Amino acid sequence: MSDTQPETDAKLVLRSTRVVTPEGTRAAAVVVAGEVIEAVLPYDADVPGAREEDFGDDVVLPGLVDTHVHVNDPGRTEWEGFWTATRAAAAGGITTLLDMPLNSLPPTTTVGHLRTKQAVAAPKAHIDTGFWGGAVPANTKDLRPLYEAGVFGFKCFLSPSGVDEFPELDQEQLARAMAEIAGFGGLLIVHAEDPGHLSSAPRRSGPAYADFLASRPRDAENTAIEGLIAHARRLDARIHVLHLSSGDALPLIAAAKRDGVRVTVESCPHFLTLTAEEVPDGATEFKCCPPIREAANQDALWAGLADGTIDCVVSDHSPCTTDLKTPDFASAWGGISSLQLGLPAVWTEARRRGHTLDDIARWMSAAPAALAGLTRKGAVEPGRDADFAVLDPDAAFTVDPAALHHRNQVTAYAGRTLYGVVRSTWLRGRWIADGGGLAAPAGRLLERDR
Repeated sequence: MSDTQPETDAKLVLRSTRVVTPEGTRAAAVVVAGEVIEAVLPYDADVPGAREEDFGDDVVLPGLVDTHVHVNDPGRTEWEGFWTATRAAAAGGITTLLDMPLNSLPPTTTVGHLRTKQAVAAPKAHIDTGFWGGAVPANTKDLRPLYEAGVFGFKCFLSPSGVDEFPELDQEQLARAMAEIAGFGGLLIVHAEDPGHLSSAPRRSGPAYADFLASRPRDAENTAIEGLIAHARRLDARIHVLHLSSGDALPLIAAAKRDGVRVTVESCPHFLTLTAEEVPDGATEFKCCPPIREAANQDALWAGLADGTIDCVVSDHSPCTTDLKTPDFASAWGGISSLQLGLPAVWTEARRRGHTLDDIARWMSAAPAALAGLTRKGAVEPGRDADFAVLDPDAAFTVDPAALHHRNQVTAYAGRTLYGVVRSTWLRGRWIADGGGLAAPAGRLLERDR
């Protein structure tokens, strides 16, 4: 592929013996007119005058949609930035991301702060990029204006976030914010760990992962989720549970869904592919909150994905500079960098457990797009944006941190052998990445459909 792509009115046809569509995987020719999928035809269909790309047996997936990314730009750009984050995303088959409202300075808690972040992102985005707003104790009055300005919903914490400029909500503040957001039909997405359980858990400094794991017990998640569901039931609010790590909470969530409570749930590649038993002491590249738990708990999460209790899989890419990953689990920054590696990491474990690339497309593209209301994203079907990830699912590679486009090459996946090599990524009908490089930034800033 070349960085320079000719402008042409000719249609583009992408052919593959394996195209993942909402109706299943089949041999197909995907016809692109401008930036949009016009048709999905039989593989050998003739499209006169069209430009052609034939991927053979490589799989054409819908471009991934990652609704949980901490870009940290501006203010902590040395941790990550829109330039590096979106390059890593493009290299990993992601064509759309939503940026979390914290760890940047300013946080996305007012319309003015949103405009600041948009101005920084606009010239740097290699993929389409949208923004979550933040719900903090002092900004209830700002929630509706932020929603009208185009944020996709609002994130809050129930326990300390790790940064002073984004404080958590207590139960009264949570109910007030949830009621306000429900009043205009918005979505509240929640870091759900109960502060009471966290404060009463044993807390030791040092390199032992077992000590860190004990400091973030499953009960902290379970209790917080139970309270969230009760508020949502009473207020008829729409809520989303972020980065679920506790398999114990799944029966509670499933029951709430059956009862009609409007709750959705995500989990993350690290919870689905890494286990507490394999984390070396002092290896704080594995630290995140909530934490990576035991193998038996991971099995429960996969069962929750299989039965639909967990709706989607997104990265929670939360990077930092190398010096903040000290060997002390108590003081090291908590966050796992995985933006470029999420697809192969999840696919490696999914294929071992008997899942298919149709499942991957549902969990990592269709469901996140639906969560955010991104009606033009998430599927290979007519009328959608022509966003694609072309994957060789049987090719394996060993993760070399130096080969990642993340600003800081710190990753819990270093040295792991993963299946699934992203051969190329396409955004709105244009090539943006392949194994040999990346195109100039072509991403657009997205706002909620209004």
